[in-house]
Amino acid sequence: MKILVTGANGFLGRCIVEDLKKDYSVASLSRQKSDYNCDLTKGKPFLDDFFDYVIHVAGKAHVVPKNECEEKEFFDVNVQGTINLLKSLEEKPPKTFVFMSTVAVYGKEFGEMIDENTPLNGKTAYAKSKILAEREVINFGRKYNTGVVILRLPLVIGKSPKGNLKLLIKAIKKGYYFRIGKGDAKRSMVAAKDITKLLATLCGKEGIYNITDRRHPSFKEIDTAISSFYGKKIKVLPEIFIKILAKLGDLIPLFPFNSYKYQKMTSSLTFLDDKAVKELNWSPQDAIKSIEL
Repeated sequence: MKILVTGANGFLGRCIVEDLKKDYSVASLSRQKSDYNCDLTKGKPFLDDFFDYVIHVAGKAHVVPKNECEEKEFFDVNVQGTINLLKSLEEKPPKTFVFMSTVAVYGKEFGEMIDENTPLNGKTAYAKSKILAEREVINFGRKYNTGVVILRLPLVIGKSPKGNLKLLIKAIKKGYYFRIGKGDAKRSMVAAKDITKLLATLCGKEGIYNITDRRHPSFKEIDTAISSFYGKKIKVLPEIFIKILAKLGDLIPLFPFNSYKYQKMTSSLTFLDDKAVKELNWSPQDAIKSIEL
C-alpha cells in the first residue's frame, strides 16, 4: 500500500510519517525537506505516482489572526490548499482520503459529550476554513468514488506540542500560571501516537469521527502532570476572587476579563467519540501520559 502524507514536517505529520514508514511505503509532501516539496497554497502539486491512501494533515492552526490579511491565510492554507491537493488527485483518485479536521468546527466553547451530529457553527477563521475544507473533501469523495474519513481532533498531545498546551507548559515553567479554584473543568484531548495507530487501519473506511482519549482530564490533572515534571508548585486563585473580578469586568468596557471569559475558563468542553469506538475499534491510551516535556 502506497501512502501520501501532507504536512509531513509539522507536529502531527512528522509523527505520522515516522510511525507508518515502519510498515508501509510512505511519501511525504511539505513545503521543504520532503519527497514532494510543494506549497499547496500556490497551486496543485505534481504527483508522479498513484497513492492508495492519502492523509491530509497540512493546515494552519494555533494562531489568533490580528487582521483580515491573517484571517485570509486560514482560507488560503486550509481551503485552497486542500482544493489544490484534490485537483492533483483527480486523474488517479486514491482508495481512501483522510482529512484532519478539528472539534472547533462545532463552535462550542463549553459543553459536554458533544457528538458528530452537532451543527457546525464555528465562528473563527480557523473553524470556518476547516468546515469549508471538509465540504470540498466530501464532494471529491462522492465524485471520484473515494472513501473519505474526517477526523475531528481536540487538543493533540505529543512531542513538542503546539497551541494552548505549549503556552500552558511555558506558564507553569515560568511560574505565572494560576489554577482557578478546584480546577475540575474537563477538556478532551488525544495522544498523537494513538492517532497514528488508528490511521494504519483506516484505508477502505469512510465516515466522520470525533477522536479523544475518552478520559477528558480536568485542568487540575493536566497542570499537576506538567508541574510535577518540572518540580513546580501550582498557585491557586480562590474562585470567589475570580467571580468578583469577572463581575467587575462586566461593568467596565474594554476590561480584559468578564463573566463570559470566566465561564469559558471554568466550564468543561468535552466531545463524544463512541462512534469511533464502535465503527473503528478505537481504543486510545491516557493522553496525559503521552505529554513529552
